Amino acid sequence: MVASTFSTMQDNSAHGEDNLLTRDLGNGDFLDVVMDGVTGHGGAEASRELGEALAESQANTIQDITATVNSVNEEFFAVGGGRFLLTTVSAALYRGGQLYVAAAGDSPIILVTPDSHERLCGRTGGFLHVGVARAVGAAAVLGEMAQRDITIQPGVRIVLATDGVTDNMDVSELAEIIRTAATPEEAAARIEEIIAGRLVEGRVPEKLGVRFRYDDRTAIIRFFD
Repeated sequence: MVASTFSTMQDNSAHGEDNLLTRDLGNGDFLDVVMDGVTGHGGAEASRELGEALAESQANTIQDITATVNSVNEEFFAVGGGRFLLTTVSAALYRGGQLYVAAAGDSPIILVTPDSHERLCGRTGGFLHVGVARAVGAAAVLGEMAQRDITIQPGVRIVLATDGVTDNMDVSELAEIIRTAATPEEAAARIEEIIAGRLVEGRVPEKLGVRFRYDDRTAIIRFFD
């Protein structure tokens, strides 16, 4: 089993629609979740209620997590008809040395190793990838959530982020900050510093579309020792 440390960052001043959850499951195991409510579609309520459902469910397996998300999806659709109560969800469950990822919507989870990085789910860089699962609440049946199962080695790092982060920072730049930081707190502070500077300038790198995208930003950054 590989131990881990983590830090969170959140600025909900744009719309107040992001949410996050971290649960210590004991013995070094954990559940990390980020949610990004859809602006103008009850996103704040949706992300909050889904976070509460995942916290109260005491989910301990990836099957528990997907079952809870699917149940909440049915409730949201029954009330909102696919137009209200919409949110993304990206979850990383660590149990006994294995990382299990499940996601619906476009909030990415990025795996960073000493010499590479990989998007495990969601999107990065402002472009929606074909086949990405729709947001929770958008359809009567959520369908298959994007899932991955990875054996974790010492030195691996992960970040779960909403698009207030990844629309304004290139994934390779984000991965390099996380790779070179001494602690998760240092990585979070550096990401905040860069995004705050781009907010003032109103610009991002050309590959991200030039114009800064003002949105809530949330991330969970975790280092495996």
